[in-house]
Amino acid sequence: MKRVKCFMSLVMVMALLPVWSVAFAEKEEKMSDALTVIHNRKSVRSFTGQGVSKDDLNKIIRAGMAAPTAVNKQPWAFIVVTDRKILDTLAAGLPYAKMLEKAGAAIIVCAIPEKAYEKSTEFAVIDCACASENILLAAEALGLGAVWTAAYPYKDRMDVARKTLNIPQDIIPLNIIPVGHPTGTDKPKDKYKPENIHREKW
Repeated sequence: MKRVKCFMSLVMVMALLPVWSVAFAEKEEKMSDALTVIHNRKSVRSFTGQGVSKDDLNKIIRAGMAAPTAVNKQPWAFIVVTDRKILDTLAAGLPYAKMLEKAGAAIIVCAIPEKAYEKSTEFAVIDCACASENILLAAEALGLGAVWTAAYPYKDRMDVARKTLNIPQDIIPLNIIPVGHPTGTDKPKDKYKPENIHREKW
């Protein structure tokens, strides 16, 4: 009887091996894909001028909203701009966002201190920085390009964003992220530096 049970167990294990193999392979592939996106992400400043689909923009925003946030307060709002006149106005007023002239869209990540944990500006900015990184990675994953151009903490740049986009004074425009189809000019950089790693203690 014991031999029969052992035999049956062996048969079940052998039957499940292909299923387990597929599951492990899928997990490894997903992990590989995530790491590939992270390492391929680059600051894209050269765009073709082609538009970005509403579907892709929605996927990117959903990725932004999936970011970690202190006590899950989600103190953020996102302005999606595809109107050519508005993109050009932002490009004209922001010294480091001239690439908007060829970008298909822009996403402005706005921090809302009133909604943040302890109503803290610092927490609002940190949470929105996490959302911004997700946006940059999502753009890369979709075969698009994006770049973080800062508004905060520069008063003049925040003023341009507020005036152009009708952003209330108590809302912080953290950045303007141009999004578009890359020309292929911009390449990822290897930023790995072992000397910046401390193990166990400083």
